[in-house]
Amino acid sequence: MGDRAMQALYLLALDPIAETTGDPNSYGFRQLRSTADAIEQCFSTLSKAASAEWVLEGDIKSCFDRISHDWILAHIPTDKAILRKWLKAGYMEKNILHPTEEGTPQGGIISPVTANMVLDGLEQRLRDAFPQRITQGGRLISTKVNLIRFADDFVITGRSREQLETEVKPLVERFMRERGLELSPEKTVVTHISDGFDFLAQNVRKYNGKMLIKPSDKSIRSFLRKVRGVIRTSKGVAAGILIDRLNPLIKGWTMYHRHVVSAEVFKAVDNAIWHSLWRWAKRRHPHKGARWVKDKYFHQVGDRNGVFSGERTDGKGATQIVHLMRAASVPIKRHTKIQNRVNPYDPSWEVYIEERMGLKMAATLAGRRTLLYLWKRQDGRCPQCGQPITTATGWHTHHKVWRSKGGSNAISNRVLLHPTCHSQVHYR
Repeated sequence: MGDRAMQALYLLALDPIAETTGDPNSYGFRQLRSTADAIEQCFSTLSKAASAEWVLEGDIKSCFDRISHDWILAHIPTDKAILRKWLKAGYMEKNILHPTEEGTPQGGIISPVTANMVLDGLEQRLRDAFPQRITQGGRLISTKVNLIRFADDFVITGRSREQLETEVKPLVERFMRERGLELSPEKTVVTHISDGFDFLAQNVRKYNGKMLIKPSDKSIRSFLRKVRGVIRTSKGVAAGILIDRLNPLIKGWTMYHRHVVSAEVFKAVDNAIWHSLWRWAKRRHPHKGARWVKDKYFHQVGDRNGVFSGERTDGKGATQIVHLMRAASVPIKRHTKIQNRVNPYDPSWEVYIEERMGLKMAATLAGRRTLLYLWKRQDGRCPQCGQPITTATGWHTHHKVWRSKGGSNAISNRVLLHPTCHSQVHYR
């Protein structure tokens, strides 16, 4: 615990440096960024008619386990003596101490930021070698070389297969070799956009020139395998308990994929889960007919028929009726990508970050409850000008102690201000 606390302390100093020097299109293990931002960047980069048509899918072999200690010690700007001790600490297995001569521990508090800093610089290296515009044959053309990275998963776009295989890939290999890393020959492939590629559990592909991003087949199969495993190991439990086990899985998977073209996939997933539950119910009552099984477990709920339902007891001992969540009930909502130069430690981005946070809050039930709580706490008035805050005036969420200056995201540190008042506060 002491080591983890020490790492957290050093991370407070290292993270602002990592955010300031990081690649603009790196989205993993960074504040305010997510897989949805990386996927949206794929859409922005590849969706246009004139966009790149070839993609290098990069896969680093055992990234966390192979990073060069010498490179880390030479380039990570933190206390070298402490850093060396963390890297060389070794690990215990069956009471035997094993030395660590390379790599960083997965699960360490500071390891994700360290790994990001090891891989940062690749985007600039590519930009230096392949400027966005070059003159060729007296004409100005685009190289179409762009990097999109999430932690150690990345894709690089290009004009042609030859460009990616003979120019871009060797550059990436040299960059990785400097850091003690290498690309996996089996998993690092060049793909045409019409064939599509999987990235962060999504499939990115153009169909007759139209870009569609959908949940990948591998992600669908993995999710259904997990759901069927829960159903298979719940033979003796009540339907209500089974529903409580399944609903979080369905919600988590659908919320991850709700930003892409998922409506038809969600319906197909609902159908597959329904058939698995029907088999579960029939096995529990082998001597009952289909009508009896349907009446016991599959009910009419609103305009929906055949909803898997059950009973559970709440904390007060009262019986509740619960229903299985329907994946198709999750609305598809396009994600608004964060600007790639945003730095949470730079005060000039404070207003943008707060406006973005307010929009995200308003889009969720929990967020709307928080907004209502803040509005009521202020008696519905702006603490800056004293005038009412309404839907007509609009509002921004403001951190009393700015996040860029160490302020927390706790409700006690937030207030609602009119947009104009918010700008005035930051201007002063």
